[in-house]
Amino acid sequence: MSQSKREQVVSHLRYIRQELREMHTGILEEGLLPEAGEIRGVMAQMEALYELLEGKAKAKTNKIDDE
Repeated sequence: MSQSKREQVVSHLRYIRQELREMHTGILEEGLLPEAGEIRGVMAQMEALYELLEGKAKAKTNKIDDE
């Protein structure tokens, strides 16, 4: 994986982890469920991370299929 892709993955994971920590704290300490928009935001980040990683895997698969 290229350095820039690795940095993007790390960035996405840091953001997701921070958002999930905040949601978890809210649930435990305040008994509040996260708002739907917050959950959608984290899901969008997870989807972006998946697409970033899947794009790399698809490129390898296509290259092998072409041979």
